[in-house]
Amino acid sequence: QVQLVESGGGLVQPGGSLRLSCVASGFTLDDWATGWFRQAPGKEREFVAAIRWSGSSTYYADSLKGRFTISRDNAKNTMYLQMNSLKPEDTAVYYCAGRWGTFWVTKPNEYAYWGQGTQVTVSS
Repeated sequence: QVQLVESGGGLVQPGGSLRLSCVASGFTLDDWATGWFRQAPGKEREFVAAIRWSGSSTYYADSLKGRFTISRDNAKNTMYLQMNSLKPEDTAVYYCAGRWGTFWVTKPNEYAYWGQGTQVTVSS
């Protein structure tokens, strides 16, 4: 049974940084990929970034390139999202999601596994 557990959310001032973590269990590395999504109140769930667990391939939403960095530590079964220069519009619940197959997938309904989400609030 695949499980994903996010942590690291919180309140941060504009311009600050935050690192989210997602611990994954119950998966095998072959073709395993995970991604970050976010959902602000009243908005649809939005793709942030994705990473493949075999190799180092990553994929980002164009609007977030340069500020957000996705990475993973296979030894710890953990994926990270480093978020820098945060803006109020980055405020959302951030979700970790997992799937097997192509990793550059941006549609939420193509991910089979989801974490419970972690709240990120950017405010002064």
